[in-house]
Amino acid sequence: MLKDFFIGLSQNQFLNSTAKKYGLKLGAQTVVAGTNIPEVIRSIKELNAQGISCTVDNLGEFVFKEEEATAAKEQILKVIKAIHENRVDAHISLKPTQVGLDIDYHFCLKNIKEIVEQANRYDVFVNIDMEDDSHMQQTFKLVDELSQEFENVGTVIQSYFHHALDYVEKYKDHRIRLVKGAYKESEEIAYQDKKDIDENLIKITEWHLLNGKFTSIATHDHRIINHVKAFVKTNNIPYDQFEFQMLYGFRKDLQLNLAQEGYKVCIYVPFGTDWYGYFMRRLAERPQNINLVIKQVFNKKTNTIVGIAAGAFLLGRITKSNKKKR
Repeated sequence: MLKDFFIGLSQNQFLNSTAKKYGLKLGAQTVVAGTNIPEVIRSIKELNAQGISCTVDNLGEFVFKEEEATAAKEQILKVIKAIHENRVDAHISLKPTQVGLDIDYHFCLKNIKEIVEQANRYDVFVNIDMEDDSHMQQTFKLVDELSQEFENVGTVIQSYFHHALDYVEKYKDHRIRLVKGAYKESEEIAYQDKKDIDENLIKITEWHLLNGKFTSIATHDHRIINHVKAFVKTNNIPYDQFEFQMLYGFRKDLQLNLAQEGYKVCIYVPFGTDWYGYFMRRLAERPQNINLVIKQVFNKKTNTIVGIAAGAFLLGRITKSNKKKR
């Protein structure tokens, strides 16, 4: 399956390191808002001008050295300061592994606490992103400890997990982002069928809309979005109690239409040089997005040997996959 293929690529550290050498030349510039803070602030301002808020992700994975985690923390602190100084409508999303979870739990907690403290001073919300199952319980523990002292902290619940509703109920007093899930998990703990995942997303979304603090519904699926729109109308749920979240570079027309209809819309804005893993998971979620890559790879400005090789390789995989389906 293409999904498994792209998830496998996202976990390849060699390819991740190689991708950094070529910047965003392999097509990722369509879904990554630049490589530095000035570029991402410019992107945020453009979205804000359309009535859309942002959550900013300083991309980074495969962090196993303290100096790398510390550098990531310092970069996130700079982003928070830039959000404050530029008075843009944005908050922070961060992955615990980027700031040291795979090194030492208490080291990671110290780093995130420093980030949350500064964000709290500037009235900036911090969302603790959820990664794969091997990191989930430690991530929840981080949220629990931080929430004892700060209110500007939330997290993510993935609907492909069988126990997603239990997590939603536990964190009903937090601002929560609800997603389908972008990692490869076993059938013992997670739904494998899209229909089951979608149904569970709708179930946990409805529960949190009725009982939770603030709900971020992260999906590009117009069927789920239309279901939510009908549900909030039927149940008289105020528009300021939820938002639709989407990814930077995807379904721009739908983003703008929702904002113009009066709904809160927040765009997940990733930036940085460590874009490879994020990009591969976006392709895993929606393999049809490969069309974006092909267009960029064969653009005259990016027609490098590496680009051609990558395009041919990816096209070959798609052709092979389609032949198998037939």
